[in-house]
Amino acid sequence: MELDVAGLEKALRERVRGEVRFDAGSRAAYSTDGSNYRQVPIGVVVPRDVDAGAEAIAVCARFGAPVLSRGGGTSLAGQCANTAVVIDWTKYCNRLVSLDAQRRTCVVEPGIVLDELNTQLSAHGLKFGPKPSTHSHCALGGMIGNNSCGASAQAYGKTVDNVRRLEIVTYDGTRCWVGPTSDEEYQEVVAAGGRRAELYQGLRDIIDRHADDVRLGYPDIPRRVSGYNLDSLLPEKGFDVARALVGSEGTLVTVVRAELHLVPVPAHEAMVVLGYSDICAAADDVPRLLEHGAPELLEAIDGRMAQLMRQEHSHLASLDEFPEGGSWLLVQFSGDSQESADAQVRELLDALGKSEDDSDVSMSDDPRREQRMLRAREAGLGVTARPPDGRETWEGWEDSSVPPDRLGDYLRDLRALFCEFGYDAASLYGHFGQGCVHTRIPFELKRADGVAAFRSFLFRAADLVVSYGGSLSGEHGDGQARGELLTRMFGERLVSAFNEMKRLFDPDDRMNPGKVVAPYRADENLRLGPLWRPRGEQTAFAYPDDDHSFTRAVMRCVGVGNCRSHEGGVMCPSYRATGEEEHSTRGRSRLLFEMLGGHADPAVTDGWRSTEVKDALDLCLACKGCKSDCPVGVDMATYKAEFLSHHYAGRPRPAAHYSMGWLPLWARLSRLAPRLTNAALGAPGVARLGKLLAGMAGEREAPVLAGESFVQWWIARGTPEPDPADPRTVVLWPDTFSTYFHPAIAKAAVRVLEDAGFRVAVPIQAVCCGLTWISTGQLTTAKKVLRRTLDVLRPWIEAGTPVVGLEPSCTAVFRSDAVELMPHDQDVQRLAAQFRTFAELLLDDTPEGWQPPRLARSAVVQKHCHQHAVTKYDADRELLRRAGLDADVLDEGCCGLAGNFGFERGHHALSMTIGEQGVLPAVRNAPDETLVLADGFSCRTQIEHGGTGRRAMHLAEALALGLDGPPPAGHPERAINRPAPAAGDARLFTAGVIAAAGAAAVVGCALLGRCRRER
Repeated sequence: MELDVAGLEKALRERVRGEVRFDAGSRAAYSTDGSNYRQVPIGVVVPRDVDAGAEAIAVCARFGAPVLSRGGGTSLAGQCANTAVVIDWTKYCNRLVSLDAQRRTCVVEPGIVLDELNTQLSAHGLKFGPKPSTHSHCALGGMIGNNSCGASAQAYGKTVDNVRRLEIVTYDGTRCWVGPTSDEEYQEVVAAGGRRAELYQGLRDIIDRHADDVRLGYPDIPRRVSGYNLDSLLPEKGFDVARALVGSEGTLVTVVRAELHLVPVPAHEAMVVLGYSDICAAADDVPRLLEHGAPELLEAIDGRMAQLMRQEHSHLASLDEFPEGGSWLLVQFSGDSQESADAQVRELLDALGKSEDDSDVSMSDDPRREQRMLRAREAGLGVTARPPDGRETWEGWEDSSVPPDRLGDYLRDLRALFCEFGYDAASLYGHFGQGCVHTRIPFELKRADGVAAFRSFLFRAADLVVSYGGSLSGEHGDGQARGELLTRMFGERLVSAFNEMKRLFDPDDRMNPGKVVAPYRADENLRLGPLWRPRGEQTAFAYPDDDHSFTRAVMRCVGVGNCRSHEGGVMCPSYRATGEEEHSTRGRSRLLFEMLGGHADPAVTDGWRSTEVKDALDLCLACKGCKSDCPVGVDMATYKAEFLSHHYAGRPRPAAHYSMGWLPLWARLSRLAPRLTNAALGAPGVARLGKLLAGMAGEREAPVLAGESFVQWWIARGTPEPDPADPRTVVLWPDTFSTYFHPAIAKAAVRVLEDAGFRVAVPIQAVCCGLTWISTGQLTTAKKVLRRTLDVLRPWIEAGTPVVGLEPSCTAVFRSDAVELMPHDQDVQRLAAQFRTFAELLLDDTPEGWQPPRLARSAVVQKHCHQHAVTKYDADRELLRRAGLDADVLDEGCCGLAGNFGFERGHHALSMTIGEQGVLPAVRNAPDETLVLADGFSCRTQIEHGGTGRRAMHLAEALALGLDGPPPAGHPERAINRPAPAAGDARLFTAGVIAAAGAAAVVGCALLGRCRRER
């Protein structure tokens, strides 16, 4: 019977407290997980509470609609993609319901993120033991569904070993708590009758008939995740129904609450990294290491993974901590004291006949250093996904597991199999202390012969791992990738028992159908596949790291989901504020991928004109946090600019694109007659009208334009222009923000640069990086602006003169965007190499002996997102240190203003929410005598608008203050020396300028009936 989708949607909206979404954008965002598979869902439900989630299942059951419960959506075997109603628990159902610290238990809802849970537990000295590498964004419901493990499983076991009870909902509406069941409790359940009794009796019958098969057929290894946990139903395991359901991947029940076992947070830890000639030799040594201690973790990294990190300039600080070797084992011990933890490491080294002074040994009892080491291991999936050699790597056989004492031989045979299929570029790493091997393999999934080879390899690899007494999956589960292979591991009788369990709980196969039991073939529902035919598109950006292909750029996203983290780094501010998959970097990548088409069932059908994609990108702040924080380097800011360029080609744009997008032009025009304009615009209501016409948020104050611009001041100063060939010459870039809004910054920079021995040149002709045109997707205009700028700068470019930028976003354009926008222009390439940040110039190019002025103060520093993502902040940290500033460089994410984003109508609330998640409270809490530093115009403006009572200063201003001696404690305001506008209300003047811009755009479009076509 055909599903009544319209009726289902209507009923869900009427009966479910939550958000019900059947639109194309939402369906596209949930069309895949972290796997090779793609299935467009029927719709998405985001329940407000667990009862609403249970009600959603009841509605689906009435209509016969399949259901898929989803947490963080990072699954690598396809278990979180299905043609079903997806229930996303993470936005609202994410509470720590209760905690019993004495019993070391807690009850949680399924959407709570592991790191969030452990943060709440930390005050009690407790944590949930298993810790996958996705710990910053994986949800406990997903961990339970997948039986997740992670490195810490060496000490604490898998998720199944840490679950006490589960509250479950079946497709037919049965809701109850389940757990270990004594004979007396079993009899009580049976006596009570009903569906719960039927389930318990059915489970007892299955295990009674298959007990011997289970005992013989389940490999006795630490990392068996494949198949259902029938072994938990054995009498000697306490007939534990909860643990039997862990790892069932949403195919049997939905978990709405879970009672978990907790462990103490280790008081002290110590780590040793051991170097080996290759990964097989490292694996050979694992049994010997396990004989001489009980490590908290025992992880492995091979030389191929280290090579990729170096090529990608990723995690280099981590690699610097490693000893000599071609592969490494990381072994960590914990103890009640540091001496106890250290002693365990030394005892291990003694047993191995090694010393901590050996070249192939690196020992640490510094937690921060150990975290750096472990970050290299956690980066495995991202680092290996898009290697620089261009060979795409994929999941499919990424987490097989064998007995640890047979690991070395298994790896040799697996490598031989790789070579036979031409997959020899694969890296090998993982949880070697438990025999679990991670890898990503360069399968060819776009051609029929490649897909056939992929399928053949999976069956050969399955036979290989079974021959070693291992498991198809040691961590990531079966899903679609390995469901078809289960008979090779368990045999027909046990797989038949899995089918019986499925029929008992879900007789109509409506719970995540086609996964684990009665599975799709491993080569069905591929995200790519031989029939995939995406549209080829001409693009404005070159995408040099993606074979000059926008399609390949979009395909960078492999679903790792780091963009769904809640703290640290910059990515992804809109997700952190909304909790919406569609507003994560991953969700937007999914929509862009669907926009490219190529499938028989596209979720997005109108290409570049798609309103769904536009709406998803509308809340992208273009902060570029993903460019650095995404492990595969997704650059959503560039993709957004590309999309906007095509989306608005040949038709009118939003008013903000003409007002704020053309801000450099309006700022220059403000110099013509500021006093007269201010007087003319002094009537009440003009500011409100100006914001309305300009597409600007009414809640925002227009930024203050200075009465005298920096360039006007520079011309009046009369400084002779230095010779471009003079090695002391440096060009100070007069960006729009430092020139027209905060000229005191540029003046301060001149003072510091001249004190450092430089001869400063300033272009007095109109120049611009084109940032505002780029961010609004007006790329043809941006190129014209850049070409004019290159003409002005040509003498300095030809002389190799350093150009120093003060505004991070403008500097980032020349270092990144301009190069990709004009890849064949040699002047752009040269300028990118010559463009320095203020800190880089003062550290690397100053005459010998110069030292920055000493400030001897504390400072709170907000990095601009583009500093974090593109220009980096290492030079700034060092300059702050040399200047005697005790700097607390915040790791609080984006400020929320992000150029024009926070000024645009409709964005103000989200902008302030983002600010309140990090930087604004941090600034409010800073002592009065602490300086507040922020090099970015957006950051300074947000701090001022955010009710902090503080005004932030630029690094150049702080150093210039040091030339006069530090300001007295308690008076940081002296640091700000920005003169008021020459006449009138400068904010009103700015509003008038943008009103004129908005009005010009509206009138022009009305008169012409068209908009100039972007070409």
